[in-house]
Amino acid sequence: MGRVVVTGCAGFIGARVSELLLDEEQEVVGLDLLDDAYDPRLKQWRLARLEARSNFRFHRVDVSRADALDALPGDRCDAIFDLAARAGVRPSVERPQVYLDANVTGTVQLLQWARARAIPKLVLASTSSLYGNDNTVPYDESQRTDRPLSPYAATKKAAEVLAFSWHHLHGIDVSVLRYFTVYGPAGRPDMAPLRFTKRIAEDEEITVYGDGAQRRDFTFVDDVARATVLAARPLGYEIINVGGDRPVVLTQLIGSLERALGRTARIRHDTRHPADMLDTWAAIDKAERVLGWRPQIALEEGVERLASWYRAERDWARHAIP
Repeated sequence: MGRVVVTGCAGFIGARVSELLLDEEQEVVGLDLLDDAYDPRLKQWRLARLEARSNFRFHRVDVSRADALDALPGDRCDAIFDLAARAGVRPSVERPQVYLDANVTGTVQLLQWARARAIPKLVLASTSSLYGNDNTVPYDESQRTDRPLSPYAATKKAAEVLAFSWHHLHGIDVSVLRYFTVYGPAGRPDMAPLRFTKRIAEDEEITVYGDGAQRRDFTFVDDVARATVLAARPLGYEIINVGGDRPVVLTQLIGSLERALGRTARIRHDTRHPADMLDTWAAIDKAERVLGWRPQIALEEGVERLASWYRAERDWARHAIP
């Protein structure tokens, strides 16, 4: 690769992927709408770090609009990392159209753009939420994913199968990565790791939905970024799990955060949402075989890095995280 496009470059995963590509001396063209899905200060913090790099160029673009993409410079490009998405299970139940626009229409527009500009490779972010509650763990890529529990998961399934159509019809090489519960510094504030970090640090109450016995395959963002960059190699059309392969119960995450922050969590329980999965656990044999990838950051180390980031950025971050 020489020049690549990263959509959602100011997002949690997109920013870290962009940094890794820049470290490898790639030229990165970053696209992001900078929408209001959560407090913009987090996206601005990530974007500022990228804009300080000489081989990064930013365009504020809504990738679901063909005219916005067509207006971009026509430079040669080797790959698209399609990391722009509206994420989150529970909010998608309330605002499904927003998810359809971002995750389905946006992917179609990028596939068309890749076809028109002869961009040979697309790496597509997908989600472990596709596995629902009908499969046995650990989830592997051959299991059925046609019973999504949320509009978010349904839109990601649509993006996956649309990408296959463009691969079949137009020869675009596509790697689909199903991410499992990504966490780390400057993460998404709607997810438990960052939200709990802030609330435990500030002696605020945290909410646990259900009894806290649900398991999640927490995956540190640096590991996810490595897998994403590795997936830019020619593969045809492949769907690959990217997970930590060490699912832990939610109460274990809380205990790790308490130790890292030196504080005790104040917990209230609420009813589990019907769109939430009971457990997630990635079978990662395929990622190891196809990408030569395994996760390297264990939960305790990842939580320490997250807690250190929050302490360093607390002055502004405590106002940006609910």
